[in-house]
Amino acid sequence: MKPSLLLYIHGFNSSPLSHKANVMQSYCQSQRPDIKLVIPRLPCFPQQAAQHLLDLVNQYKDDFYIGLVGSSLGGYLSMWLNAQFGFKAVVINPAIKPYELLADFLGEQENPYTKERYLLEAKHIEELKALDTPSINNPSDFWLLQQTGDEVLDYKQAVDHLRGAKQNVEQGGDHSFVDFERYPAQIIDFLQL
Repeated sequence: MKPSLLLYIHGFNSSPLSHKANVMQSYCQSQRPDIKLVIPRLPCFPQQAAQHLLDLVNQYKDDFYIGLVGSSLGGYLSMWLNAQFGFKAVVINPAIKPYELLADFLGEQENPYTKERYLLEAKHIEELKALDTPSINNPSDFWLLQQTGDEVLDYKQAVDHLRGAKQNVEQGGDHSFVDFERYPAQIIDFLQL
């Protein structure tokens, strides 16, 4: 049996230093050191981020059983990777139509974690559209962790898009997903790592 690899995919203007990434890292270190945890720092631009993820997957897929955790834009990218490779994924407050949301963010950006400054342009919105998965082929591959108090995304889009998937839709909370610490063990179980 192949060893397990957990690929954690952070969101827009986030980083491997995010709270949820740290929660997964702490859990794996203390409870499941047998799991190889990979939390890449993704490039700011969608096409480059997607290529970075493809490079990682191609590096590991022959030797590891891979499961995905994606937060926000990372959830969107997890759905895209699932469409190509069939990896199981847990998506947390995922972006379903980030190309609509980020159209309002064109211009200069600064990542609050890395302090990297960059220019988000219309071509990057088109890059995001190219990664869209209009429908989910195998809902059983997905577990949606969603809080209705998400101030960034319309939670109903995720509930609808992932119809048929396992779903935990919690009242309240916010985009960061409050009390995420409750879930790492269940995430590992769902991903069969």
